[in-house]
Amino acid sequence: MTDFARTRALFDIPEGMIYLDGNSLGPLPVAAKERVATMLADEWGKHLIKGWNAAGWMNQSRRIGDRVGKLIGAPEGTTIMGDTLSIKVYQALAAALDLNPGRQVVLSDSGNFPSDLYMAQGLIGSLGRGLELKVVEPEAVADAIDETVAVLMLTEVDYRTGRLHDMKALTAKAHAAGALTVWDLAHSAGALPVDLIGAGADFAVGCTYKYLNGGPGAPAFIYVAPKHLETARPALSGWLGHEAPFAFDLDYRAGAGIDRMRVGTPPVIALTVLDAALDAWEGVSMADVRATSIALCDLFIAEVEKRCPDLVLATTRDGERRGSQVSFRHPQGYAIMQALIARNVIGDFRAPDAIRFGFTPLYIGEKDVLGAAAILETIMKDRLWDRPEYHRKAAVT
Repeated sequence: MTDFARTRALFDIPEGMIYLDGNSLGPLPVAAKERVATMLADEWGKHLIKGWNAAGWMNQSRRIGDRVGKLIGAPEGTTIMGDTLSIKVYQALAAALDLNPGRQVVLSDSGNFPSDLYMAQGLIGSLGRGLELKVVEPEAVADAIDETVAVLMLTEVDYRTGRLHDMKALTAKAHAAGALTVWDLAHSAGALPVDLIGAGADFAVGCTYKYLNGGPGAPAFIYVAPKHLETARPALSGWLGHEAPFAFDLDYRAGAGIDRMRVGTPPVIALTVLDAALDAWEGVSMADVRATSIALCDLFIAEVEKRCPDLVLATTRDGERRGSQVSFRHPQGYAIMQALIARNVIGDFRAPDAIRFGFTPLYIGEKDVLGAAAILETIMKDRLWDRPEYHRKAAVT
């Protein structure tokens, strides 16, 4: 069994804080402080530009990509780090469309993260060849897969409600209809077991600042199925995706395998933080993470519904059909969350009315769940949320 007391000690969470927002930004790994300080002083400071070779900076994207790959069921050499999640969505969708040129529809759902839809809209507009983005309700996705669909593009776990798509079943249905798949794992990687090979996914992308604790703005990853590695066309043909970057040719030639999905210079400092954060996963069973996550979410749902009847559950009760987060709805959701944050219970708000809580067993336990529910009960019973300062909207919700 995974020792979650051990993993909790690996994170720097302020004393007295109940941190239920790791689904949005993971906490600081203790080891990252020293690791980055060493990198700055001993690698950048002493080696300067020699660090690209002497400190292995140029290989970071591949090496750390393989570490992330272990958490998402991806074999070595199929996952690479770099850029932002939006960039990786663009790359994956462009490559998938290029591999399926006879189709015109990109199918997604209304539970997808808006940025994914924005990137699809931008790409379709740039290509200008009659492509269509079709967005349906999450429950209607399976029935909407037909012979017109070129690419099925979905986020596995709904960012707002936590609803979990059946990746394997939907991928199989897409393939049977002649479509390819792009899966966004932003709310999956590090939260639940993912098996990209077993599911037959064609492409997958994800960020690393949520459950993987890579820090604000941490680099994203992209996965390409082995069967597509040598044929996927990199729409963003950056110099590090070139077959020979330091030949400085004027014409682009795609690199071999997953390297072709590199774009620009890797963010070495950010990757160093992520590398340290991934150490927390050594010796951790994803099956244990999943089982504990379901139990914590179930406990929170039961406690909140018992204590706070005015809140409406927005997340399924079936633990097997949700990710590692729980949302409740209330017309004053924003103010309620601000009142919680003021009392050191950290979650977040998603428009129009959802208060959202993430449960990460690596550093969250039953005591945190019960404490958060008790504070939420006080806020609701005493209408503590109805203070002017809790209604003032901040830039980030």
